Amino acid sequence: MVIALFRHGVTEENKRKAYLGWNDSELTVESAKMSTSKNYESYFSSDLQRCIRTAKILFPTSIPYQLKELREMNFGEWEGKTYDDLKEDQHYCQWVSDVVSVCPPRGESFHEFTSRVQTGWKRIMDVVLLQRLKSCAIITHGGVIRYLLTKYAPDKKDFWCFQAQHDQGIELIFSKEALKGDGRCTSLLEVPLMVRENG
Repeated sequence: MVIALFRHGVTEENKRKAYLGWNDSELTVESAKMSTSKNYESYFSSDLQRCIRTAKILFPTSIPYQLKELREMNFGEWEGKTYDDLKEDQHYCQWVSDVVSVCPPRGESFHEFTSRVQTGWKRIMDVVLLQRLKSCAIITHGGVIRYLLTKYAPDKKDFWCFQAQHDQGIELIFSKEALKGDGRCTSLLEVPLMVRENG
């Protein structure tokens, strides 16, 4: 069973290096030219527009299931702000030092975020197992991908050890037993994205 994780394309807010959780932002012109030769049996996406648009760009004939649970962490009052905007804020400095225990003001705690993502993953697995799918793709956010890799990558690593690039996907290859038992995948495979010359 192959489950592919794709991060949404680069947005204007990403270019500014601003925190972008539940707020949304337009994809850059370059992101609209990305493509892949890969296809999957089913597609799932965060319900935020940057993911829905990325799904349409990468998989033009797909109609993904949209799940709110696949959203990025809610950064609350820090949404749209950059490190430079926040570096003098003591609460922000505490959060940077300990994202697991400290919560953004009016945002989500790390526990709330990971519990929500886990609920979304279970919903996807219910569909995968019920329909006996051999492959699916999930179009989501950097934080979601990092969390899923900490849970399901073959080797156990810290959240920050994993990268979630805008220009590649990651396929997780599971045995049926591991998938049913919420176990780790057996291997990871990078899926490079290409830039269309005339698009």
